[in-house]
Amino acid sequence: MPTLETFLTTGVFAFLLVFVRLGTACMIMPGVGDSLTPNSIRLYIALGLSLVLTPVVLSNLPAHIPGGIMLFSLLAMEFVIGLFLGTIARILITALDTAGMLISTSSGLGSAQMLNPAFATQGSLIGAFISVTGVLVFFAANMHHFLFQAIVSSYHIFPVGEIPNTGDMLEIVAHTVAAAFAAGVSLAAPFLILSIMIYIWMGVLSRLMPAIQVFLIAVPLQIIVSLLALALTISAIFLYWLGTFRDGMMFLATGGGG
Repeated sequence: MPTLETFLTTGVFAFLLVFVRLGTACMIMPGVGDSLTPNSIRLYIALGLSLVLTPVVLSNLPAHIPGGIMLFSLLAMEFVIGLFLGTIARILITALDTAGMLISTSSGLGSAQMLNPAFATQGSLIGAFISVTGVLVFFAANMHHFLFQAIVSSYHIFPVGEIPNTGDMLEIVAHTVAAAFAAGVSLAAPFLILSIMIYIWMGVLSRLMPAIQVFLIAVPLQIIVSLLALALTISAIFLYWLGTFRDGMMFLATGGGG
């Protein structure tokens, strides 16, 4: 029976631990973790990735199978860590939705709502467009590799069998939320400036020609100018966001820069 015991320790048990951490992250990561993605597809991707990454992180896994409540505690801690990793990636992609909401509001399209597939909720028109396109760019640019790199590095930051340091987790989450919000505002900054300039022009025009219905002229112009600006800056928006996502994942992989 030593051969079977060795197989269970180094094979099935190791695969199970990796699958719990990586599979939980895949359940909420961008693209794969979207609510409109079939559960079977998520499961197949998680199983395949776990099979590939198990030999890579095998040296960081325990050599013996714990028994009883310790086994369930170990799996629960791996679940929490995987949930944390997936949440970080999900927070970073919310920068696009934040930028889209600000762009929609500043362009006069704030009242136009539609289903955002990336979050399975009602969102702004431009926010839904940017979020869906961002997921496509996310995989086209191989940014999911940074997520897998962070998962491998997490075995050094959060070793298997040790209770996760909630202080480090909260610090990383706070840094990621701040970075995502700052990125969203930065992406929408040109449109906010453009909107302010249009409002100033509307105010001056209403003073010079009070008889003119300024909103009937300015609102269509505001929408057209904002859409033209979006067409000119959409590439820069995604390039800037990809850099933010890469920095966020590298920040996590290095344990907060420590």
